[in-house]
Amino acid sequence: MRNRRSRRWNALSLFCRWTSVGPERRTHDYVRHGTTDLFAALNVATGNVIGKCYAQHRAKDLRAFLREVEKQVPKELEVHVVIDNLSAHKAPTIKRWLVQNPRFHFHFTPTHASWLNLVERFFGLLTEHALRRGSHTSTHQLRGAIHEYLDAHNETPKPFKWTKTADEILESIARFATRTVVAHGVS
Repeated sequence: MRNRRSRRWNALSLFCRWTSVGPERRTHDYVRHGTTDLFAALNVATGNVIGKCYAQHRAKDLRAFLREVEKQVPKELEVHVVIDNLSAHKAPTIKRWLVQNPRFHFHFTPTHASWLNLVERFFGLLTEHALRRGSHTSTHQLRGAIHEYLDAHNETPKPFKWTKTADEILESIARFATRTVVAHGVS
C-alpha cells in the first residue's frame, strides 16, 4: 500500500512470532538454566525488528507486546500482523484488544506453513549468530544476548526478500507432491 508519488507508507506489515529460546542440549552434563519467550515483530519494509522477552507465552503477554508495537509504530499507519494460529492469539482478551485498536489487523498463517512468515528467517539468524554454541548461565544472561542481537540488527536493518516467485514455489510443491505419491503408491 505504497503511494508511488510520495514513497510514504500508509500501512505497515509486521510478521510476528514468539519462540521459546534456551540453550541446546549438547552433552550428558547439560544444565538448563531457563528459557525465555521472545516476541518479535519484523517490519517488512525496513527490516527493523521490535522484540521483547517475556517469561511465558500467554494472551496477556501478547497483549503487552502489541501495546509495545503500538507505541513504536506511527499512529497514521495501519498495522497488518501475520501470525500463527496459537490459541493465545485468538483468546478473548486479544479479540477485545483488536476491537479497541482497529488499525491492527491479524492475518493467520495456515497450519504447517510457518515458512510463510518472514520473521522465521530472523529467528534463524538470531539462533545462528547469537544463541547457538552460546553459554548462558541464567535467563537474565540469555535475554541480554537476545536484546544485544536485536540492537545490533536494528542499527543497520535490511528487509528480507523472497528469492522465488509464487509460481516457482507452487511448481516445487507440485514436484514434491508427485514424488511423494509415486514413492508411497497412492493413487
